[in-house]
Amino acid sequence: MKYGIDRDSVVVITGASGGIGRAAARAFGARGARIALLARGEEGLDGAADDVERAGGRALPISVDVADDDRVEQAAQRVEDELGSIDVWVNVAFSSVFAPFWEIKPAEFKRITEVTYLGYVNGTRAALKRMMPRERGVIVQCGSALAYRGIPLQSGYCGAKHAVQGFHDALRAELLHECPGVKVTMVEMPGVNTPQFSWVLSRLPRRAQPVPPIYQPEIAADALLYAAEHPRRREYWVGGSTVGTLVANKFAAGLLDRYLARTAFSSQQTDQKRPRDQAANLWEPADDAGGHDYGAHGRFDEEAHPHSPQLWAAKHKYLVGAATAGAAATGAAVGAARLLRR
Repeated sequence: MKYGIDRDSVVVITGASGGIGRAAARAFGARGARIALLARGEEGLDGAADDVERAGGRALPISVDVADDDRVEQAAQRVEDELGSIDVWVNVAFSSVFAPFWEIKPAEFKRITEVTYLGYVNGTRAALKRMMPRERGVIVQCGSALAYRGIPLQSGYCGAKHAVQGFHDALRAELLHECPGVKVTMVEMPGVNTPQFSWVLSRLPRRAQPVPPIYQPEIAADALLYAAEHPRRREYWVGGSTVGTLVANKFAAGLLDRYLARTAFSSQQTDQKRPRDQAANLWEPADDAGGHDYGAHGRFDEEAHPHSPQLWAAKHKYLVGAATAGAAATGAAVGAARLLRR
């Protein structure tokens, strides 16, 4: 199968109205792809469609709640009817609540899970229904470092991302056995400068912020695009902070628990008080409620990193490996020469 994204490619992106999904829509649009944009908010969808068209692609905005499996299935069929056979499906949509677990209501926790976990399940099922008979296609799951390492104040989101990770692992093995022509890969993200920190339901006293270091959404979008074109790898890690977090969690999880207990409450809040009228998109799309298109970027442009050396290394692993081997060989040669001089 040809994995390159071009004008013949049909791509579906959930959560496309804002944040990482919005940046991904632009990135895929720049390849000229035909892109179905799935999200709830009409304002954001209209903005995303305009972004895609300006970038050189063709857009099909579809208002849908990914927690509704019937609606997702209907959206997938509409995509194939209007754009053609789906080549790539990218799951990004999520929702969350910033609060200690005991302050999150049962219905809210259920809603987080339905959108952030079951939304991925519903999108994946709709994609596989069409890809498996053709024995081709790529599904990209937008993950998070929090799929491996839970942090305070995000228990619902972390639980859902852990579930996505387990689902991904099981599904990948099943596809390798049953239908290896269909690929599924996952991209683990760091803290990203997206509008979610302005619209996620929050009970924190101060404004929420990503755990530093913060990266721009274009880095995340670039990683999703690269994963779609190189889906044989089971997952990608974006950002040095993601690598550090996952390694620390593997070898010193208990110490990390204590570190996060001391630091993660303050590091996820700015010095500004949270506005009482802050938008909340858990039940209704924030852009429609406020009549505002939030776009891809949040409030943290000044702090956010525009580049990720770690992502570059992940995309050039053979070059990095060769350089590392070369450095090791050079070191060994220098060491041998010193020994011979003795």
